[in-house]
Amino acid sequence: MTDKILYKNSLNGIVKRLRKNKKTIVFTNGCFDILHRGHIEYLKKAKKLGDILIVGLNADRSVKRIKGEGRPIQKQSDRLIIITSLSFVDYAILFNESTPINLIKQIKPDVLVKGGDWLKENIVGNNVVSSYGGKVLSIPYLQGKSTSNIISKICGKNNT
Repeated sequence: MTDKILYKNSLNGIVKRLRKNKKTIVFTNGCFDILHRGHIEYLKKAKKLGDILIVGLNADRSVKRIKGEGRPIQKQSDRLIIITSLSFVDYAILFNESTPINLIKQIKPDVLVKGGDWLKENIVGNNVVSSYGGKVLSIPYLQGKSTSNIISKICGKNNT
């Protein structure tokens, strides 16, 4: 699993090797705080869009900024191990910023993908990836499957 974890100092070399081997790189990102069926379905579909799936994983500080107090539920080290345990995830890399724009600029994925709750024009990196002819896609959202719903149910705020 640890061979699937990328670090910023090794990222350029790995991307260069993938490009040399003519691999289609798919990039997505997220918090993946409590992994659930919606995440699994989404990541499996993302992998089918190319040869290599790289997941940008929001670091703990980033999750807290985006989601607020009480998040993340799981530490970044645990989320990183969980996400890289999935057979359809080739690599994962942590990022501390609120958005993955710097990773997108560095990786230059052939395909940038987010879940269906994101409109294509609102996907961070859309302009960058489109500028060099890459594809930007939104995968249909699996209704009712979200980390927020799971947290609400655990806290007794939702009985669905």
